[in-house]
Amino acid sequence: LAACAAGMLNLLGDTEARLAALTGQGGGVLKLGAISTAAYFAPALVAAFRARQPALALQFKVGNREDIQRRLADNEFDLAIMGRPPAGVATVATRFADHPLVVVAAPDHPLAGVERVPFARLAGEHFLVREPGSGTRAALEEVFAAHGLALASSLEMSSDETLKQAVMAGLGLAFISRHAIGLELATGRLAQLAVDGLPLLRAWYVVHLAAKRLTPLAAGFRDFLLTEGPVALDAAVNRGA
Repeated sequence: LAACAAGMLNLLGDTEARLAALTGQGGGVLKLGAISTAAYFAPALVAAFRARQPALALQFKVGNREDIQRRLADNEFDLAIMGRPPAGVATVATRFADHPLVVVAAPDHPLAGVERVPFARLAGEHFLVREPGSGTRAALEEVFAAHGLALASSLEMSSDETLKQAVMAGLGLAFISRHAIGLELATGRLAQLAVDGLPLLRAWYVVHLAAKRLTPLAAGFRDFLLTEGPVALDAAVNRGA
């Protein structure tokens, strides 16, 4: 009953937004979800879009991949920003920007500042990792397997913020989104290692349920991401650098 009621409320909200657009009323509510790594730049993307839609209201929820995928399947979002299209859910997922993944260390780590680090050299290093199901953890495991190497890790972190703090404390290396460390690199609190074959280039996707009819506001934000997302994302990540 609760699930049906939530579905009806979401449908009513979508209907109100479409009626408002038909009658020429501005504004509306954008229901946006994002995996935790995307939270470092998603607000800046919304701000750039809101400059054109001053009456825009926002419901923004951040979570790990499993949480965002579940909420998306329950139709809680108009759109979601994710590093990989969800599995087991009928969605439309469109790539809108590159997503580089890099290895970082504390500034006093022996590999920091080395001009060229062979990937095999990482086999002897201790890695800090995100929780199971995380996109960055899956990518790290895949790239180690592709090189025929075993991944040494025993410390698991539930957020990129905790991961960065642990690396700065000297607990090990981390494989992390370049878009999550702009401030730390600019201030010298983290060092990006020059590892052969890295950055590993992935993508950012804007996702919605295949059966969902987007409101004009959500469709406009999606179009904004597809046309201007890469430039706006770079500006957000490198601001202050």
